[in-house]
Amino acid sequence: MKISENQFEKFKKTLQHAAKDSPFYNNFYKDKGVEPEDIKTPEDIVKLPTTDKYDLRCAYPLGIQAVPDEDVVRIHSSSGTTGQPVIIPYTENDVKTWGMMMARCMAVAGVSNKDRVQITPGYGLWTAGIGFQRGTEMLGAMAIPMGPGNTEKQIKFLIDLQSTVLCATSSYALLLAEEITRRSLKDKIKLRCGIVGSERWGNKMRNRIMKELGIDIYDIYGLTEIYGPGISVSCREHNGLHYWNDQLYFEILDPETGKNLPDGELGELTITTLTKEAAPLIRYRTHDLTRLLPEKCPCGLRYPRHDIILGRTDDMIKIKAVNIYPGQIEDVLKVIPEISSEYQIILDRGDNYKDFLLLRIEITHGVEKEIAEEIVKQRFKTCIGIAAQVEAVPIGTLPCSEKKTLRVIDKRYC
Repeated sequence: MKISENQFEKFKKTLQHAAKDSPFYNNFYKDKGVEPEDIKTPEDIVKLPTTDKYDLRCAYPLGIQAVPDEDVVRIHSSSGTTGQPVIIPYTENDVKTWGMMMARCMAVAGVSNKDRVQITPGYGLWTAGIGFQRGTEMLGAMAIPMGPGNTEKQIKFLIDLQSTVLCATSSYALLLAEEITRRSLKDKIKLRCGIVGSERWGNKMRNRIMKELGIDIYDIYGLTEIYGPGISVSCREHNGLHYWNDQLYFEILDPETGKNLPDGELGELTITTLTKEAAPLIRYRTHDLTRLLPEKCPCGLRYPRHDIILGRTDDMIKIKAVNIYPGQIEDVLKVIPEISSEYQIILDRGDNYKDFLLLRIEITHGVEKEIAEEIVKQRFKTCIGIAAQVEAVPIGTLPCSEKKTLRVIDKRYC
């Protein structure tokens, strides 16, 4: 996606700010021999080295900060489950900008000041809960800040408060949908739409949630390093996600070479913040795989689109010399009506020390276990190119988390 003149002016301003005022970027560019003044044209952007979460972990705790402490009004942090947490500071303007982007996302999903929005993601250092609340309040809607878990109380409030919008991870939305269906409570809730994100999920899971809750669902994308949720959202066309190019500049890079890819080609999403004050990020590699969609959207929004997140470069499974992304597994399963959207992959080694892949799936009611296993086994071999062991279990058996569901368990190095 070609950078506009206005975007490029913001890009240069952000670059100067980061290089001068952020200890991390000041040292980073000196080590790389980079002079911000050398970036004179849009074509020069590719000369700038990229950064990723590893670099930000090295800047722990606040080496990324580019404003004085007295200008910082809040911090958020990544979970740190896979290493040192990343701490991101925010100025008041950063918080306002984030809230504005969240409000845009929710407005695209049809939320208005007449809605009652039940917010189930976590609060605290995690960005999700407070991000949804900020967007809800900026639209003048009623925020119901439930936070995660306590499914009994979540359902009680859905019924008693007649919530119309559900904000959740896809895993928790499915868990709620299953529980509401199990209790035959669908006719007692008034939900009309859901705004769902935090983890990748396929159309099969989406359709199941929509059917069981009787709602439309909008996909929202974001990450803590770049404000939080609210970077982009799907519209009524449900064909990609609109992103806010007045605040963010998107590039798609080849994960192996780091070279820019043309619009329409799958690669790693790389983001530059254009107005962020406390923690500006320049060419930040998200490790999320997607593509830019250059065509205009029939919905009429002027903001450009990217495709759904198709996987992560660090989620790749390598077994028997074959690289597999979880998105490929979902592509295998989504066309098989006999099974649900849920799956679990277990990688292990047998007595002969050879790797094997066990794919656990859920079968719908009335489907014979052996038949489902054989169908999935054959399709997996055809589409992925290697054999898999398949175990079919009754629907609702596989774990479904209140946060993000763990779908890949690698026991080979335990």
